[in-house]
Amino acid sequence: MILHRKRRKRVSIRRNVVSLSLPVLLSSLFQRLVSIVDIFMVGGLGAAAIAATGLGQLLMFVVMTVFWGLSTGTTVVIAHLWGAGRKAEARRAAFAACLACCGMTVIASLLGYHFGDHLARFLGAREDVLAFSGPYIRLVFTWFLFTPGLNILSAIMHGSGNTRTPMEGVILVNILHVILAWPLIYGKFGFPRLEVEGAAIAINISEACGFLYLLVQALRRNYITIGRPDLPLFRRVWQVGYPVALERIAQQSGQLFYSKYIIGYGTAAYAAHQIGLSIESLSFMPGAGMGIAAAALMGQALGARKIRRARLSHREALRVALLVMGFMALLFLGIPHQLIALFTHDPDVIEKGSVFLRLVAFAQIPLALSFVYAGSLRGTGDTFYVFLVTLFAMWGIRVFLSYISAELLHMSLYAVWGVFLFDWFFRAGAFAWRYRRRDLHGVII
Repeated sequence: MILHRKRRKRVSIRRNVVSLSLPVLLSSLFQRLVSIVDIFMVGGLGAAAIAATGLGQLLMFVVMTVFWGLSTGTTVVIAHLWGAGRKAEARRAAFAACLACCGMTVIASLLGYHFGDHLARFLGAREDVLAFSGPYIRLVFTWFLFTPGLNILSAIMHGSGNTRTPMEGVILVNILHVILAWPLIYGKFGFPRLEVEGAAIAINISEACGFLYLLVQALRRNYITIGRPDLPLFRRVWQVGYPVALERIAQQSGQLFYSKYIIGYGTAAYAAHQIGLSIESLSFMPGAGMGIAAAALMGQALGARKIRRARLSHREALRVALLVMGFMALLFLGIPHQLIALFTHDPDVIEKGSVFLRLVAFAQIPLALSFVYAGSLRGTGDTFYVFLVTLFAMWGIRVFLSYISAELLHMSLYAVWGVFLFDWFFRAGAFAWRYRRRDLHGVII
């Protein structure tokens, strides 16, 4: 009878994990699809357009680092408050996070608009790439408000246990983006041919609509209480979130330098790199989505003081991530040429991109472990440790070894690409070790 009860509890938790995490997984995948579609659609304009679009997206990710920290802190704190039944405080924390997001957006938009071109040039982009990247970067940052707005509203809903509505918002963004991007890029159906600028406009319009949808839903469902900012609650959000912001800064700044070494091997190499990253994100973003789900599930269970449920939720999230990313590893090993050829007909780009995808296949399992273990650690509030591991892995392993391989030893492009395997295997081990030593009974946020 006791065994039967335990089995039923595990099944219940598994269903809870799936019901919460599947929309997160899908919304993370669809969120990344906006970038993938852009790379796919500008492919007909040539390698320089692909590289420019990828470079603009990379700069966006760099600027989003602080917002991801704010979003993670928001999800974790709201999850703890929601799990503890303190919903009025959760709503005030949500409003404080929204105000902070608005203020930070103004600063980020100005910096991205005025200095994006300079950063692209610093990274070594050639004139053919800069001709495309400049207008793309300026347009995206002009209407940047909607990108972090979507992010923070999704974070509020994730912490409250609603992962379906953010998924609906992201699906809306993708549908509108596909409808708008093709005619704006290539001048179809009476629209002007705007090329790479058309891709930026399509992103702006679609994300604005998605943001408005989530805002209406958040207010209608009473996830946010508008009033005076609750500074003590915001401090709790930021206490959890600032190490995540530092972590993402370490990650994305390292990616910039890593990309600088890749750009040094030519436009075709960087185009292959961007196409490979876009395809990899088919597994990467679901894994990241499982990390978000793990953080929310862990936060809610700990807020309700259900330690066993917290550990079982982590285990189920890990199982789903390993299944999804293990399958993608087989796909990347089996048909890399066909996948790259969906984006470009350039034989040099296809050859290089196929090697990149085969290397990525070997990173899928450590990526899955890293995402879920790091997500669960964030759900316990242990965000500073995740930052320290990310900082060392990105700069002490990936950037440092890339510098040695590219600048000192003048090794091949494939050797520089292979460095990221050392990075992700280290992270997986470091996060798993920390989680197994973590005492969940003493966690207070």
